[in-house]
Amino acid sequence: MTRCTNSNHPKYSDYGGRGIRVCERWHTFENFLEDMGPRPDGMTLERVLVNEGYEPGNCVWATRKRQSNNTRSNTFLEHAGKRQTVAEWSDETGLAYNTIIARIHRLGWSAERR
Repeated sequence: MTRCTNSNHPKYSDYGGRGIRVCERWHTFENFLEDMGPRPDGMTLERVLVNEGYEPGNCVWATRKRQSNNTRSNTFLEHAGKRQTVAEWSDETGLAYNTIIARIHRLGWSAERR
């Protein structure tokens, strides 16, 4: 919670500094636990909509891999009506992540080109 409330926290600019808040209800751990349940093994708390706060309806328990595909710094590509991160396209197609990035950014390929 401190990265959303304490301007001295090293990550404050990425959270509280850009308006990410923890809902008032979750300022009490018992309320958070009632809403989210205990943390399942191997999971972390994820905000589904990364530009919105920590609150019921916007948070889920997620794997680190899922969370890594839900950050502001990701490059998203749309192909055949499907929008995914480069990492997800890499997993799906078998193409190396760096190959996809190079084709899009350095070579100027469109997502439609193969």
